[in-house]
Amino acid sequence: MTLSQNISDYILRNFGREYLENYLTYIQSSSNTYIRLSPFFNSDETIQSLKNYGVQLKQVENIHFAYQVIEGSHLIGKTLDFILGKYYIQSLSSMIPAMILNPSSNDKTIDLCAAPGSKTTQLAEMMNNKGTLIANEISPERVKSLVFNVDKMNLVNFGIIQGKGELLNQIYDNYFDKILVDAPCSALGILQKKNEVSNWWNENRLNSFTELQTRLLVSAIKMCKVGGEIVYSTCTLSIEENELVLNKILKKYPVEIIEIKLPIKSHNAFTQYENEKLDSSIQKAKRIIPWEINSEGFFICKLRKIEKTEKSEIKRLNKDNIQLVDPKSSKIKDKLKILSEYFGIDEVILSKYKYLIKTNDIYFVEKNFESPSLSNFMRIGSKLGSIEKRGYIQLHSLAAQIFRNSITNNIIELDIEQLKIYLKGGTIKKDFSTTGQKVIKFRNDIIGTAVASKDGLKSQFPREYRTQEIIVK
Repeated sequence: MTLSQNISDYILRNFGREYLENYLTYIQSSSNTYIRLSPFFNSDETIQSLKNYGVQLKQVENIHFAYQVIEGSHLIGKTLDFILGKYYIQSLSSMIPAMILNPSSNDKTIDLCAAPGSKTTQLAEMMNNKGTLIANEISPERVKSLVFNVDKMNLVNFGIIQGKGELLNQIYDNYFDKILVDAPCSALGILQKKNEVSNWWNENRLNSFTELQTRLLVSAIKMCKVGGEIVYSTCTLSIEENELVLNKILKKYPVEIIEIKLPIKSHNAFTQYENEKLDSSIQKAKRIIPWEINSEGFFICKLRKIEKTEKSEIKRLNKDNIQLVDPKSSKIKDKLKILSEYFGIDEVILSKYKYLIKTNDIYFVEKNFESPSLSNFMRIGSKLGSIEKRGYIQLHSLAAQIFRNSITNNIIELDIEQLKIYLKGGTIKKDFSTTGQKVIKFRNDIIGTAVASKDGLKSQFPREYRTQEIIVK
């Protein structure tokens, strides 16, 4: 690819000739593929399964769940393991911000700019799929990819908001323990993958990003509890969007920069820009140089809130017409009991969630999830199923995957040819001794649900997953 004069001039002026030459070599090289293994599956089995596909992996030093794809990168997004959420395709650099934030299941956590969900799903896994994780995204189109990815990774501790992150402090004042601000940026760190950036990049656009980044970070500070932590990250190299944003924030807001150690090679951030001396603590932030780690360029900083901020003007919300109910509630108790008996799911398992009934659809979320308002969410938790005509719950395929270790009844095992029909949404022609909804198993994996009738076994595999190629080995 050809690098625009705007970018060349900027890099040469701020980083020097050698940096520019390395940058040119980097953006013209092929990108490396990395995956993040899910902690909810047996990693050894996933690695062996990928070997059977012809995928060769190399574990990343110091990051136990990260692997570089050495061979078979063209297959890595087409395996059954990928569809079942056993791993996530993510750049190595992109995995670092969530690691540095390091939330636990006891932390109220928000990902302020969440789509497409790489870091959201990682945060949820680090929280062991428990507690409160809120994912916010302003773009309707990008929200679709966010929903797709959190569903695919079998997550139940999240709620999704489609809103402006810089305004959410009007709802959540001094509320969160951990906040990730992976801000929109001018993308100089990922030009290798996004060549189109070179067509529009200029310093006017760069300045518009810095304004938004500052507003997002200010909102995050106001939403954070005293003692809480914020990770600010970008996938760009510009000083204006990184060090200068922090310098502006440190002058006005009660936060301090925390020393961090990254598991990959990095450099201290700059403390001088042209003739301006910056806050000396900014050197604690880290710059990741793409060609040094064979991944993307990133900037990462961890902040701690040290004093309470002035109370934000609270946005007046619509009265909640959404209610999360306890499993013992009369609205859901009998339905859960029938579901438990039919599929052999211990009621103790079902008691670990709260439930949301929306007309005929039922969603479930980890019992400790909470928010001062629920009316601003477009989605809470995962879909449990739908209430059918007789009043029973018809289990959703993704819920069957989540309960995979607890389902003991009404399971049908498929062979490889039957599975191929199932994954395409077809009907498997076969006589069954009993009819009704069944859970589908292939080898050791729960794949989803289907309905057995006199006509055969009709797939209920989600439509959104049928459109992509799935290779079964």
